[in-house]
Amino acid sequence: MEGKNIFLCGVVEGFYGRPWSMEQRRVLFQWMQRWGLNTYLYGPKDDLKHRLLWRELYTAEEEVQVKTLISEAEARGLSFVYALSPGQDIIFSSSCDLSLLKRKLKQVAELGCKAFAVLFDDIDHSMCQADKEAFSSFAHAQVSVTNEIYSFLGEPPIFLFCPTEYCDSLCSPSVAKSPYLITVGEDLLPGISVIWTGSKVISRELSADSLSEVRTVLQRPPLLWDNLHANDYDSRRVFLGPFKGRPPGLHGHLHGLLLNPNCEFEANYIPLHTLGSWHRSGSEDKKDDAEQYCPERALDTALLDWMEELNQSLLPGRQVRSNDHKSSKASSKSQSSESATDGSKTADPKPTKTSSEPPKKEDTTAHLSSSGGKQESPTPVYSNGDQASRADTQASTRSLVEKPQGRGLVTGKNPLSESQVRLLVGLHYLPHEYGPAAKSLLQDLTWLKANCQCVSANGNKKKALPQKVEEWRSRAAQFLASCDQMALLHEGVVNSVNRAVLYDLYPYVWDLRNTLLVARAFVSWLEGRILSDSSSSGSWKNCFHWCGTTSGSELLGVEAEPWAFKGGLCGEMQLLLPMGTSTELFIHPPPLFPSARLYNIRPFHNKDKMELYRMVRQLQQRSQGPPDLSVIHPDFFGDRCLGAALALCPEYSFVLEDELGVCGCVLGIQDVRHFAKRWQASWLPAMRDKYSSQAPGSSGHTSTKETLQCLQEEQPDYPDSLLYHFPSQLRLDALPELVDCSVSRSLLTALLTALKANGSRGVFCEVQPMDQLRMEFLTKLGFLEILRVEASAREGLVLGRLL
Repeated sequence: MEGKNIFLCGVVEGFYGRPWSMEQRRVLFQWMQRWGLNTYLYGPKDDLKHRLLWRELYTAEEEVQVKTLISEAEARGLSFVYALSPGQDIIFSSSCDLSLLKRKLKQVAELGCKAFAVLFDDIDHSMCQADKEAFSSFAHAQVSVTNEIYSFLGEPPIFLFCPTEYCDSLCSPSVAKSPYLITVGEDLLPGISVIWTGSKVISRELSADSLSEVRTVLQRPPLLWDNLHANDYDSRRVFLGPFKGRPPGLHGHLHGLLLNPNCEFEANYIPLHTLGSWHRSGSEDKKDDAEQYCPERALDTALLDWMEELNQSLLPGRQVRSNDHKSSKASSKSQSSESATDGSKTADPKPTKTSSEPPKKEDTTAHLSSSGGKQESPTPVYSNGDQASRADTQASTRSLVEKPQGRGLVTGKNPLSESQVRLLVGLHYLPHEYGPAAKSLLQDLTWLKANCQCVSANGNKKKALPQKVEEWRSRAAQFLASCDQMALLHEGVVNSVNRAVLYDLYPYVWDLRNTLLVARAFVSWLEGRILSDSSSSGSWKNCFHWCGTTSGSELLGVEAEPWAFKGGLCGEMQLLLPMGTSTELFIHPPPLFPSARLYNIRPFHNKDKMELYRMVRQLQQRSQGPPDLSVIHPDFFGDRCLGAALALCPEYSFVLEDELGVCGCVLGIQDVRHFAKRWQASWLPAMRDKYSSQAPGSSGHTSTKETLQCLQEEQPDYPDSLLYHFPSQLRLDALPELVDCSVSRSLLTALLTALKANGSRGVFCEVQPMDQLRMEFLTKLGFLEILRVEASAREGLVLGRLL
């Protein structure tokens, strides 16, 4: 394909992170051919021989793969552009380095490559002393080497150069006055195209006017390296929305446009599908407005096509299940024969284990990795409070524990509905724009937070108009319903037939599910429990006065890059909560095995007491053996572990429930001093009456005495120095032990959020020294050892954290 007179439009694999697999690139080429795209640039930052070890030649085995990739791209009518990034350590004046650069590119050229790129992005401007003596400027050094390489390769029709100043914001002092760009424009050979990203590294919008200045300085139309859907800068964001903010009229002002998409291959179907629509609308004469590119219409078309893709039974890495070939008629047009070559050899996957498709051998070239997706997601997380005993102890009683691949819930038999896919896209839309569902969540939570005084526990009832209270309740119900939809989406993704999509998107869906678990619990807790006169120094109300309907980057007062505000929707939802700045409570790796189980965290209700008592009694029996029921009252363990907190401060108790009912809880005490007085005045006398009337057995008097002594030991005297900084206490006797320990974290975070909302500045918790799992769990949530309890009847560690 001649590149000098054609608009180059396609994909650049140029992100930081694990490169795509060979199989994923084959599928990519199929997509590109189908959608009218024509160029693929190979330049993954984490392929060592592309960037860090650029001097090293490919091995014979690697040569075969590179040659195969080039051949397959050409067979699809695509231009394959091989990019090299030598800028980190090249000595421009070194004849040795220049020879090594030529040798490397010659090797690739002999494999059939006819298009090249030399990239000098994201490097330091400084030069070594030898280069300073040989060249007048940094730009001159780069241009000199690039021109020589271009000539050495025979002036190929497609040859790209990425400058170090590759967008408006990186130019010093400006685009028009940048000595660097002026040198590039004047000295770079005219057959070489210059890469540009727009006004920013990630440009929200591009226009012909915004490109005219750089085109004048470079003395040629730039080629746009578009980072609109790139997500390698934020591990909590993925972008499923349409190609947007680039009018089709840009074709006449650019040499081409290459989209640098999400690291996760499966996340790029809609971005690339809509890019193809944009390219076709700009390359054809569209006089009818109905035929002009419209991102919303393009999204609708792409989404319907993606539905077919999502209903294919694929393993991670785009391999087809061997037992599903008969039902793949709809996929025959999109899957070539090579897509399924390994399907018959592959067993049912572990969808979230990054090593489920390990490379055959260790190698320095990351591009040979055979498993797609993000390097760190999903990864095992069995090291903190995720006590595997629940897998053994409760599987037989309630089948509560999530099961590994191939069994139980994670079977991958259900297709996602169109409404679920639209919700998925809307929640993970674009870096500068949220979809309707995300906007609604943020607006509702912001409004509920700002108006919660009308439903406070101690507010002025005369000032709270009934209409305002009803409006608050209506908005709260709407918010809770949206959270429930997200929980069902999480279940749908985990149970979807397409495990390749699960592998790539699960960490993001899982992260948002957990954030909304906490937000939902907090909104449920607000009515009748939030105090409207909390201390201004400790209250959450004054921490987030800047929150509104704008996006996070806009809150900074300037049009910042998206990475200036991390987390996207999850980050903004998090910061609307009292504990939102404590990232250790919200950010953690996903579980090894995904679970479709539906969870809900909510405030304690009196009807939960019997179930919680039963659960604590069973936990005690498992740890210490069955008690002698003739001398132990059935309520004893519940009264000892939960009773006082549930009776005296139930507003700081949260329960976790699944489809089968209550499966865990955490209890909180807002003011330990005040609680101790009430405990002494009312709770302990009530327990004396309850257990003194216990029918005596052969040793009834002894058991009653021991029971009362155990209950009395549950409320020790804590020093004032401790309670000054940590006035609140946690009780974790019924904290669930799940395979997905993030649910337990969310449960605890919901309680900390409530305590912080009502003015607590610190919280502590007692842990037995031998309970290492619980220690690790709390330590990873920011708790530190602050006291050792060495009373005669009890021994433990006191862990605390400030709120």
